[in-house]
Amino acid sequence: MITIPHKAKQFIVFLVKVLIVTAAFYFIYDQLANNDKLNWQKFISLVKEKASFGGILFLLAFSFVNRFLEILKWQNLISFFKTISLGESTKQVLGALTAGIFTPNGLGEYAGKALFFDKKKTKAIIFLNLVCNGIQMILTIVFGTIGLFILGYWKWALAIIGVSFLLLLASFLSKEIKIKGYSIEKLIHKINEIPKRIHQKNNLLALGRYLVFSHQYYFLFLAFDVDLPYLTMMATIAAVYFLASSLPSFQFLDFAVKGSIAVFFFGKFGVNEWIVVFISTLMWFLNVVLPVVIGSYYVLKFKPKWE
Repeated sequence: MITIPHKAKQFIVFLVKVLIVTAAFYFIYDQLANNDKLNWQKFISLVKEKASFGGILFLLAFSFVNRFLEILKWQNLISFFKTISLGESTKQVLGALTAGIFTPNGLGEYAGKALFFDKKKTKAIIFLNLVCNGIQMILTIVFGTIGLFILGYWKWALAIIGVSFLLLLASFLSKEIKIKGYSIEKLIHKINEIPKRIHQKNNLLALGRYLVFSHQYYFLFLAFDVDLPYLTMMATIAAVYFLASSLPSFQFLDFAVKGSIAVFFFGKFGVNEWIVVFISTLMWFLNVVLPVVIGSYYVLKFKPKWE
């Protein structure tokens, strides 16, 4: 076996970290600078007209609480086998977010968090991250389906319920079938190994996070003078997030996916297309770009276990 000198390993790790951060910033810049749907002059003009110091702080507070709840979720779940500080949880969540920005559906976050632990814990970390993201996805499906019902998309909602029922039935019937040594029964058993208090806290934090980012979206529409009934607006937002989450995409393209779907739904109510696109871009900037900027610091400071 070829052994790599310690200094060479350090240089390779440093190079990888720089490449991750550079790529993350390049993708962000590319999407903001080369998006044909973004009329920056119109946007800047409207922001100058509408923006206030208090309003900006209000929207930033939503972004802070949104990511803070995610950090608390991870700290809570990881306590299943190890107690970590809030600062350590912040480092792991934001560092992994940065590493996963250019992977499909943020899959890189799974590997990113695993790097902070011993190799023996890799499977356990990936499993806990699956639980962490799983409850968020379940809430997105539930609220999204309700939103489709409220908006009158009965066929879509019933189709989703039907598919969900068939998947649950298939899971129950095939729970003993193993794929590479894993089965639904084994997965359920591992989920049940986690104490109920951890599950309950995880569920509450996930619900809080969903309410925070969906209402941030709602208040942005209000700021841009979109006047729709509260229930209609929230149902539309729920439908947009659900359908956007169901499609494979990259974090750095998240606003483009959500923006396209939002244009379709909000267009039915006569909302101007460019306003929808700008709001989707702002949501992406506030909840992905800003955390990635902070997470880049943690990526550059990251030290592998062997250092």
